[in-house]
Amino acid sequence: MSDTPESQSTNYDDVKQYRLDPEREQELVNSAGECVFCWANKSGHPLGVITAYVPVDGKIWMTATRERVRVKAIARDGRSSVVMTSKGTHMGGGKTVTYKGHTVIHDDPKTKLWMYNLLAAGMAQSRDEGNEFTRGLDPEMFVRFLDTPERVVMEFTPEMSIPFDGDKMAQGTAAAYAEFAKENAK
Repeated sequence: MSDTPESQSTNYDDVKQYRLDPEREQELVNSAGECVFCWANKSGHPLGVITAYVPVDGKIWMTATRERVRVKAIARDGRSSVVMTSKGTHMGGGKTVTYKGHTVIHDDPKTKLWMYNLLAAGMAQSRDEGNEFTRGLDPEMFVRFLDTPERVVMEFTPEMSIPFDGDKMAQGTAAAYAEFAKENAK
């Protein structure tokens, strides 16, 4: 089958034309604030957790305590992935990006304080009005709260991305879906 827009509007098997444009991908990374961070356990089973992050210079920075399973797993094997969605952002739902990459753990005070300050500033500026924690957050106090001996910072470096733009898919398939629904109603 060809990759023409006409053929794609009726075929969900190949969604390459619905890729999130690079500038929209960056907008998503800069605005989501939370991601699903994924790793593999000792037996190779994939696991993930939703966590806050800070994007800086093409990398995703997160924090957790050493006792967390994800930190122990990354110490064994840095292969990991990050998934973000536009749901709950000003972009509306339907835009996603998945990154495959590697994560390294930092426990030096300089890196930790740098990241904590960025995270605290971002959380203090959050527009999530329903979040009692971030409403009125004092960034300096939050940095002190985070800065414990057991906390580490994780630096994720993307190596490959799978971006998706649901708005493009909706535009490209609206007519085909209407025709499908009309035929299905018969």
